[in-house]
Amino acid sequence: MSSSKVSSRLNESVAPEIIANIFAPRLAGFADTFGFLGDINKAHVIMLAEQGVLRAEHATVLARGILDMEAAGSAAVELDPAREDPYFNYEAHLMTQVGPDIGGRMHAGRSRNDIGSTLDRLRGRAVLLDQIEALVKLRETALEQAARYTDTIMPGYTHLQPAQPITYGFYLAGVAQALERDTQRLLDTLTQMNACPLGAAAFAGTPFPINRRRTADLLGFDSYVDNALDAVASRDFLLETMAHMSLLAVFWSRIAQDYHVWTTHEFGLIDFPDSVATTSSIMPQKKNPVVLEYLKGRAGSVVGALVAAAMGVKGTNFSHSGESSRWAVSSFWETSREVVRCIGLLELVFRTARPVAPRALERVTGDFSTATALADLLVRDHDLSFRAAHHVVGAVVRRALQEGLPADQVTADMVEDAAIMQLGKRVGVDPAEVRACLDPTLNVRARNSPGGPSPATVREHLSRASGRLGDTKACLAHWRARIAQAKADLEAATTRLADLKASV
Repeated sequence: MSSSKVSSRLNESVAPEIIANIFAPRLAGFADTFGFLGDINKAHVIMLAEQGVLRAEHATVLARGILDMEAAGSAAVELDPAREDPYFNYEAHLMTQVGPDIGGRMHAGRSRNDIGSTLDRLRGRAVLLDQIEALVKLRETALEQAARYTDTIMPGYTHLQPAQPITYGFYLAGVAQALERDTQRLLDTLTQMNACPLGAAAFAGTPFPINRRRTADLLGFDSYVDNALDAVASRDFLLETMAHMSLLAVFWSRIAQDYHVWTTHEFGLIDFPDSVATTSSIMPQKKNPVVLEYLKGRAGSVVGALVAAAMGVKGTNFSHSGESSRWAVSSFWETSREVVRCIGLLELVFRTARPVAPRALERVTGDFSTATALADLLVRDHDLSFRAAHHVVGAVVRRALQEGLPADQVTADMVEDAAIMQLGKRVGVDPAEVRACLDPTLNVRARNSPGGPSPATVREHLSRASGRLGDTKACLAHWRARIAQAKADLEAATTRLADLKASV
C-alpha cells in the first residue's frame, strides 16, 4: 500500500522538510489560482464530453461538482501540503464531492504540465490587462497635467546643468510618450501569449481525440500553442513581461529622480501637498518625498526579479521542469502586483505635483539656459557660422559670470565686445534682439519645430497623444469584452452540461 497521497509509484511518505519548505508554500496562493483552475477544468470536461471521451452522465456529474466547488469558494477546500500542489488538492476535494471514480476521470488527455502552463497564461493575461489599465490612467493624468501646464516655463537640464528653457507641460508630454511605449510593449506580449497550452499534456500530446481549438475558445484564447513541447517548456511570456516591467521601473525611477531633485530646497521647482510627504522624528522642518524614494527603491526590486528569473531558467533543459515552470518565475506574481502599486503611486505624483512657477521663471531667467537662442540669432540674422556664434556667446556668458550678472542683464554691447574679441569684428546686434532672445517665454515660443516645447507645438502633440490614448482604451475594452464573453460562454456551456438529465 503506497504511503504517497498522489501516486502508488512512491512507497514512502514525502519527507516533512519537503512538505514544509516546498509543497506548503505552493499552496499559499491557492485562492489566487482557484477560479482559473476551475475554468480550466470546466473547459476540459466540456470538450471531453463533446468528443465522447467522457460519457454524458459522468460529464454531468463533474460539471455539477465543479460548479458546486465554485459556489462554495476556495476556502471550502481542505488543503493538504502532502498532495504537492493546488491541482491535486482541487482534484481530491472534487473526488470527495462526486466520488473517486468519476472525479478521477476528469484528468484524461492532460497533465499537470499543460494545466500549469495554461494557468500561468490565464493569470498572466489578467496581470497584463491590470498593468495596461493602470498605465492608461497614468498616461491620462500625465496628459491632463501637461495640458494644464503647457505655458509654465521652467529650466530644462542636461547633465543636471541648466540647458534650455522648456515648460512643465512639455516635460509631462514627453513622459506620457515614453509610457505609451511601455503600454504598447505589454499589449504586444498580451497578443503573443494569448495561445492555449491545454491539450499538450505532459509534453508529447495525447492519444485521446481531443479538440484543442474548443478548449482554447472556451478560455478566451485566440489559438492554441501548436507544438506540445513548447507549450509546457516555455515561460518566456513571463520573462518577457518581467523585462517590460523592468524597463518601466527603470523609467519611473528616472522620473522620480527628477522630481526628487526639483523638490529640494536648492532647486525649489516643484512642491507636493503635505498629504504625500512624511516628516522626521527629530528634525521638525523636514518634508520628505516618501513616494519618490519608494518608487526609486522598488525599481531595483523589479529589475532584480527579472535577473533572478532569467538566471533560474537559463540552466534548464527545454522541457517541463520545476525550475523553469515554477521556482524561477515564482516572483512574477508579487512583482506584477508591485508594479501596479508603483504605477498608482506615480499617478499620484503627477496628479498632486505643483510647479512653483515664479521660482522656475526666476531660475530660467538668470541661469543662461537662454544662451542658445542668442547663438541662433547670430547664425540666422547676422551671417555667422554656428561654431563662430557659439564662441561669441560663450565669451559673453563667461564675462557675465565673472561680473556676477544674471542672463537677463546681458547687453548688446557685451555681445559686440565678445564678437570683436573672438572674430575681430562687430556683428551689429540690436538691443531689442538680445532682450528677446534672453526672454525665457519668447525663447520657448520660438522653439516650434516638430517635437519642440512651444505651447502651440505641445498642444498639437497632446491632441495626437490623446487620440492614441483613446485607441488604447478601446483596445483594452475590446480585450476585456472578449474575455468576459468567453467566460460567459464557458459558464453557459458548463451549466447546460450540469443540467443534462442523465442517470449516473
